[in-house]
Amino acid sequence: MTAAPASPSERCDIPVSGMTCAGCSGTVQRTLETMPGVSGVNVNLMTGTATVSYDPAATSPAQLVDAIRSTGYGAELPRPEESPEDLLSTRDAEQADESRELTRKFIVSVVATALVMIIAMRPGGHEPGGASRWIQLALTLPVVVWAGRHFYTRAWVGFRHHSADMNTLIAVGTGSAFVFSLVMTAAAPWFAVRGVEPHVYFESVVTIIALILLGNLLEARAKSRTSQAVRKLARLRPATARVVRADEERDIPLGELRVGDEAIVRPGETIPADGVVLDGSSHVDESMLTGEPIPVAKSAGAAVVGATLNRNGALRIRIDRVGQNTVLSRIIRLVQQAQGSKAPIQRLADRVSSVFVPVVLSIAIATFVVWFDFGPEPAYLHALVAAVTVLIIACPCAMGLAVPTAVMVSTGRGAELGVLIKGGDALERSGSVDVVVFDKTGTLTEGRPAVISLSLAPGAVLDEARALALAASVERSSEHPVAEAIVAAAVSRGLTIPAAQAFRSQTGKGVLALAEGHRIGVGNLALMRDLRVDPAPLAPLADAATAAGRTPVYLAVDGRLAGLIAIADPIKAQSREAVARLSRMGIETVMLTGDDRRTAESVAREVGVSRVVAEVLPERKLEEIRRLQEGGNVVAMVGDGLNDAPALAQADVGIAMGTGTDVAMEAGTVTLMRGDPGGAATAIALARRTMRVIRQNLFWAFVYNVIGIPVAAGALYPAFGIRLTPAMAAGAMAISSVSVVFNSLRLRKAGNREQ
Repeated sequence: MTAAPASPSERCDIPVSGMTCAGCSGTVQRTLETMPGVSGVNVNLMTGTATVSYDPAATSPAQLVDAIRSTGYGAELPRPEESPEDLLSTRDAEQADESRELTRKFIVSVVATALVMIIAMRPGGHEPGGASRWIQLALTLPVVVWAGRHFYTRAWVGFRHHSADMNTLIAVGTGSAFVFSLVMTAAAPWFAVRGVEPHVYFESVVTIIALILLGNLLEARAKSRTSQAVRKLARLRPATARVVRADEERDIPLGELRVGDEAIVRPGETIPADGVVLDGSSHVDESMLTGEPIPVAKSAGAAVVGATLNRNGALRIRIDRVGQNTVLSRIIRLVQQAQGSKAPIQRLADRVSSVFVPVVLSIAIATFVVWFDFGPEPAYLHALVAAVTVLIIACPCAMGLAVPTAVMVSTGRGAELGVLIKGGDALERSGSVDVVVFDKTGTLTEGRPAVISLSLAPGAVLDEARALALAASVERSSEHPVAEAIVAAAVSRGLTIPAAQAFRSQTGKGVLALAEGHRIGVGNLALMRDLRVDPAPLAPLADAATAAGRTPVYLAVDGRLAGLIAIADPIKAQSREAVARLSRMGIETVMLTGDDRRTAESVAREVGVSRVVAEVLPERKLEEIRRLQEGGNVVAMVGDGLNDAPALAQADVGIAMGTGTDVAMEAGTVTLMRGDPGGAATAIALARRTMRVIRQNLFWAFVYNVIGIPVAAGALYPAFGIRLTPAMAAGAMAISSVSVVFNSLRLRKAGNREQ
């Protein structure tokens, strides 16, 4: 029987506003998970985004937005034409509006709190039926109705959806205190006649709301700081582009740039989008992409990347990619996706948060009952105060912020360091890596042959420059990689390469030609024998080059031995330090390559890799990774080529070189944008530090509640007479949330060193 084809799945990111704690995001997540056709949901508190995988035949983004709104939170679908930068600007504007609104509410609450306290402390401030109580009520009312209104409306929506969150605790705590105080104020004589002292708690209500608003305000501002890495990337792009239309140059907004446009980029200007140089020559600073400080020469036919800086020449460019298709937009999108993802450790916090509020409500009820039955007189007042204090101190803000803040800051910092980490899952796995497997070519080495040395034969009448120029004159007509290396070496030294005639290629041996009246032969030992040239004077050097994994190339001029050129794939300058850093971190290093063993072992010795597996096909690379995993290791694979993709996908952490193939980057979970193997150590070090911060956050969030709730319930009162007031509980709750955020923000200073 043939299985039914799987339903097509699409993904959408929906900005969600109004979430303030893990309970809020949990409510939205549970609602979306019940929608028909939804196969996966990730609601991130820090980024304010719901990422939903769904079957378009069963539901639509508009229906998902309606479902979110039904929970009491705001949601809007981004416009199709909006780029990641536009979405970031929109979110920045929304966060700015949120901060301004919270600031206004906080100021009003603080002023009301100060006035209520002053009035309450004055003589007669607590007299039943006195005017001061009515003034306190008048001052408290706008705080409850306006400044703290969202706590009550969201708690009501949660109640309707059979869920409870931080807003529930705040609403029940402050609401019960406010209603109690209102009744005691309005019916003070009735209670007084019956011997009940009508206490009021208006100052506690306004103080609690003010402190919680302060915590929300500090959190909102801290959240905006966690997105600075993405903002820095977005700011690299210019606001306008100079294009040629109707045979005239004009400046247009970047959003109006189209594929096929011809753009003019003058010296000192930023390239507006990805494209190809049509005319002109210059040097382009691509350090934002590669990390290399030396500008790259560009001329007709060369590819250029948007947001890179044109240095010293004018360029005419044909635009090939705009908007979300550019390299910069792809980087921004990867960072945003990573910041919006959850680490597996988040599941622990989510599970605890899902049962936390009902448990706290139960504890608050039990606290009220115990104080009411066994507490000192007036028992009902002590019971109310203790129950309200439990509700306030137990708000799970810190628990909800513990993981996403750290993930968001860490992935943003990684982007600044040229390390793109694809989410919390990759981050957590990277922190556990104990074996790093390197591909050789293009990862530890440059990935292209280069001249390592040139040795002249004894008695040669040529100097090195002349010998290299003559060799390049012959090799310029060849397409062999060795020929390209020799020509590139001559060009890089600024040598004049003479023209060659009568070029002939000897398959498997080398090339022959005439240059400036000389008969030139460049090739291997077999070619020298055909030319009857004695290679003996340079044979020891040739043997040493071969032993070191290099390719010896002989140069003969007019039938006499002139020199020996050693060709090799040069090792990257950063490779030795990268391996050393990993070793200092206690990580084993392995080199896995399809190259011959002698060359592989030579490279391994030079960079310090502890173990070599050579002459392996792509399938064998995957098997080697699997074998290491079966041995109990957590394995990271670092590679750049198409042949590395299976191994990258099999590894616990696939680290792809950003200078490699798109397939490798898709298979990897971490991308090193600068092509520096040291980025692997940076990624692992950053991940380890991030996991330490997450564990610290979760520890203090849990400890805070484990200690705070019993104290708030009155556990210390019988022995020490110590009790917390609701205002003290609100202050402690706000401090715990802000401390978690600022502990995570320490990751912004993580750098290129062992963590």
